Amino acid sequence: MTEAISYAREYPIQGIDVSKYQGEIDWQQVRASGVRFAWIKATEGGDHLDQRFQENWDNAKAAGVKRGAYHFVFWCRPWYEEVNWFKQNVPVEPDALPPVLDVEATPDSKSCHRQLTKEEVVPEMRAMLEEMERTYGKKPIIYSTVDFYRAILSDGDLSDFPIWVRSTKYEPSHHYGDRKWHFWQYQADGNVPGINAKVDRNVFFGDVRQWQTWLHTDDQEQVAVDQSQSDDQ
Repeated sequence: MTEAISYAREYPIQGIDVSKYQGEIDWQQVRASGVRFAWIKATEGGDHLDQRFQENWDNAKAAGVKRGAYHFVFWCRPWYEEVNWFKQNVPVEPDALPPVLDVEATPDSKSCHRQLTKEEVVPEMRAMLEEMERTYGKKPIIYSTVDFYRAILSDGDLSDFPIWVRSTKYEPSHHYGDRKWHFWQYQADGNVPGINAKVDRNVFFGDVRQWQTWLHTDDQEQVAVDQSQSDDQ
């Protein structure tokens, strides 16, 4: 068991993220296993829709699992095409979790050879995030891998948006320093009842009371600040 898994299991609000690669999911079993939330892949680039998005979106809600949709950025499409594609496919629902912008470096892409720079990428991300916020009425979340964070976001760029971090070996501060995280992807090969494939495991940063507060506030970033202050006391 890695340090990350051991540490993350202490958090009471556990979740997953899924896409078509998890196949058909029995969301009732997932909910019964203790999973409280799920991030569901919706779109990628400007023309790809995950083939199981609508199925997962509807069935997760029916089972009582709080769910949100994420968009995987393809860096060789104009930002407005990407966010418009997401808006076309993800409904505006007041009880959904905030939308997520999944930002990762893709050096092995066969169709996009763009060299990412902070000067170009940060303004594009902000434009997408602000348009998502205007449409869905909730502050979007940034999902970032370690390499992308170090190259683009480590100087505090876009720190006014909540962040979902990935760290499958160590707890987040090992890679992300003092950046206050909201969600943490701590395992890439988890097993969850109701899913017949390996699945990413995640946690929310706070306890049950803070989870309920976060779900019902318009300022999720402030909840994270409040949590960090309570941790220091």
